[in-house]
Amino acid sequence: MSFGPHLLLASLEGLVMAAVLALMALGLSLVFGVMRIVNVAHGEFFMLGAVLAWFFSTLVTGNPALGFLLALALSPLVVGAVAFAAERLVLRRLNYDPEATIVATIGLLYILQQAALTFFGPDARPVPPPFNYRVLLPWFGYSGYKLAVVAVAVALIAITWLVLKRTRIGLLMRATQYDRETAQAFAIPVDRVYAGVFALGAMLAAVAAVLIVPIQQAHYLMGLDPLLLSFIVVIIGGLGSLRGTLVAALVIGLSDGIISMFFSPTLAKMLATLLVAMILVFRPQGLFGQATR
Repeated sequence: MSFGPHLLLASLEGLVMAAVLALMALGLSLVFGVMRIVNVAHGEFFMLGAVLAWFFSTLVTGNPALGFLLALALSPLVVGAVAFAAERLVLRRLNYDPEATIVATIGLLYILQQAALTFFGPDARPVPPPFNYRVLLPWFGYSGYKLAVVAVAVALIAITWLVLKRTRIGLLMRATQYDRETAQAFAIPVDRVYAGVFALGAMLAAVAAVLIVPIQQAHYLMGLDPLLLSFIVVIIGGLGSLRGTLVAALVIGLSDGIISMFFSPTLAKMLATLLVAMILVFRPQGLFGQATR
């Protein structure tokens, strides 16, 4: 295969990664942007979504599309419920203190990880894709499912943007983000907004996991790399910035796919880490973040 086909294949793989990473990082960015806390357990919500996707897909025999659709419908709901309970039982009692919530979410990370190890086991489990159609490109055939992942991710990101910018729920979230005390003075239920945002962030991570698990296998340690890449994306794009998250996810996803194809995955991670270091030194608020005054 010559340079052109290699570049196209690497770009497509990077685009799939960017789409899933954008969903994952969007959830992390929303939580920080509204609640001003760093959710270290975000990767484990991703892992939990993948494990539940495997479980729900095994409940339906026959056409794998039915099991996948069941997983896509139920896994984010279950993960959202777990996140909602964690917010009510733990984060709210800590009054959303930034330092305390970091420690609390680290504890939540280990609880979810060990629970998955206990009930799911240490082995990776495959989830069959809903369909195996291949799209014919000039040089090769490419997975139609992977292209569908990109389309679904774009649609979900667009829906999230519409909710944030065009609905009353989004208005309440933005008001809470700008000034919590003023929002409370205007009778905005800040605690409910926080609980909903934390659950929404976890559900976005779970959706990303359900979409990617037919490509990768579900296992109890799969949350670490997506968490690190999500932090890289939100730091580069700017914490709390939707536009920055999308741009950074596209840059990281495409560069990772291309560099991994032509050089090595290790070099791709090293360059991403170097880019984060440069952003922190020269523009700490990120490319699209607002500087603190």
